[in-house]
Amino acid sequence: MTAPTLEPSEIARYARHIVLAEIGGAGQQKLKAARVVVIGAGGLGAPALQYLAAAGIGTLGIVDDDLVSLSNLQRQIIHGTGDIGRPKVESAAETIAELNPHVRVVTHALRLGPENADTIFRQYDLVLDGSDNFDTRYLAADMAEAVGVPLVTGAVGRFDGSVTVLKPYESDAEGNPNPSYRDLFPTKPPPGAVPACAEAGIVGALTGVIGTLQAMEAIKLVTGIGAPLVGRLLLYDALSAEFNTIRYRRGRA
Repeated sequence: MTAPTLEPSEIARYARHIVLAEIGGAGQQKLKAARVVVIGAGGLGAPALQYLAAAGIGTLGIVDDDLVSLSNLQRQIIHGTGDIGRPKVESAAETIAELNPHVRVVTHALRLGPENADTIFRQYDLVLDGSDNFDTRYLAADMAEAVGVPLVTGAVGRFDGSVTVLKPYESDAEGNPNPSYRDLFPTKPPPGAVPACAEAGIVGALTGVIGTLQAMEAIKLVTGIGAPLVGRLLLYDALSAEFNTIRYRRGRA
């Protein structure tokens, strides 16, 4: 497949990427050719979408069936006060178009479910999960594994967040199969065991930290640089300003 050509305006726009030896013009062309779908245009999806768009991801898909509400605006920075009542996919697409007109946005104004996940995921090279419920997280992880696309998944609550990268359809350098989401979290917690943000609260800036980390992992995966968080769960405690990493591995045959 021929790498897409960068227009003069794109070369100027992405100049700070292109001067990086690890990315360069070839890496920027990979970003332009990439197709990334983000599940959720909320707290995590908002900063992830903005940084992926600014980075020059060629095609960004957005999956969300919700409308913008006033309580979203404390953390979902891709939306504004004037967007209240609008579909989040429309508001997010408008913001992205203003940020970077070179990005093609595909809106999926629906809730991810077993009936549509396979069709959606097969349209993209990478999935970034910014959902806020366990049903969607497990579905996204299982479907990404079945389709064979990388998944960058994140979670937040109160003052804590986490990020990991899943590629269970591949093996590591020693030939060991990479772990899956179910190796990290074998079963869903019982209903009500983990309170939702509306009940427990959340610091808005925390979603920016985790969503931006997710975008960074996606950029690494697309360009092939660095060491993505495969088999590693990155934990962030905002109150103590500490990052910790837990390693995990395949635990089932």
